[in-house]
Amino acid sequence: MGDRKQSRDEEFHRFVLGRWPRLTRTAFLLTGEQHAAEDLVQTTLEQVYVAWRKVAAADEPEAYVRRVMINAHARRHRRRLKEFLAPRDDSGLTHEVPDRGDPIGRADDRGALLTALAQLPPRQREAVVLRYWEDLSEIQTAAAMGCSVGAVKSNTAKGIAKLRAVPGLADVTTYGGRA
Repeated sequence: MGDRKQSRDEEFHRFVLGRWPRLTRTAFLLTGEQHAAEDLVQTTLEQVYVAWRKVAAADEPEAYVRRVMINAHARRHRRRLKEFLAPRDDSGLTHEVPDRGDPIGRADDRGALLTALAQLPPRQREAVVLRYWEDLSEIQTAAAMGCSVGAVKSNTAKGIAKLRAVPGLADVTTYGGRA
């Protein structure tokens, strides 16, 4: 019995080590603050650890974990309807280290983009983050958000439209012709 638990713990540990940077980046984009992102990932991983046997048996464990994280973020946001999770200033936005393979991460106006992203309503922010930063399909995004593909399309279109309205971001929001 002890060997099975140790094996499961080691499997979970490997999963966390391999996914931590991406999970933290996604959480940062959802929350807009580094500390809030780390708290969100930690809360998510606590929930996932308890159900690790079920998560590990899923077809896509990372998608399962992403869904848990989005649900945790949504619950947290619903509790504070009046208190938006965006930072009061941009000091929290400068702590994230950009991914070198991320073209948006190399953009000169990354700070402006992250600030504008933090101003989007939560569902629009989730849709934009999952579609364009995580590069998920509309179907994968809908599954992660727990909504229809139509809702993903609508939230993404509205979010991108708001980002395009920010002076200087029009070029970034048409990255790869996808937006």
